[in-house]
Amino acid sequence: MTPTPQTPPSIDPLRFHHPHNHLSTTFGNDTFALKAEAFARFFGTPTFLGAQTLIVVLWVLANVTGLVKFDVYPFILLNLAFSLQSAYAAPLILLAQTRQAARDKAQMDADAQHREDIAKANAQRQESTAATTEQLLALLEQNTRLTELTQHLTQRVEALTVEMHERFMAQSHSERQD
Repeated sequence: MTPTPQTPPSIDPLRFHHPHNHLSTTFGNDTFALKAEAFARFFGTPTFLGAQTLIVVLWVLANVTGLVKFDVYPFILLNLAFSLQSAYAAPLILLAQTRQAARDKAQMDADAQHREDIAKANAQRQESTAATTEQLLALLEQNTRLTELTQHLTQRVEALTVEMHERFMAQSHSERQD
């Protein structure tokens, strides 16, 4: 019966990141937090900048040309809208930056832990390799001694065989003369 090969246990490649799972979203996990994060991320997109520029241009053109007269020059309502937008955007962006810095630090900590784990495993492999090398050297030395002993015994057997052959030949030769 052949032994069944054992598969190594599955190692989670993200095991060093698990202690930092609470940092996965910027504002938390509830609906408001997810919407706030999406809103804060949207502020820096080209789509937002293009749409805001288009709205401002249309607003100014509509009021300057007389198409509408709800916010004539100096566009106080437009300034109020910008101030309101800034009042909400700045804290959201700062909060997003703060949480991103926390996520970056957690990522660096997890990477450092991973590098440390790799260094420990490498040191263990080097120690194991050194021990195996020592064992192999000891076995090679033992093999060399055994080979030398075998050679010595082989030479001794050969010498005894030659000596016995010479005695048998001498005895056989003396018996023939008698």
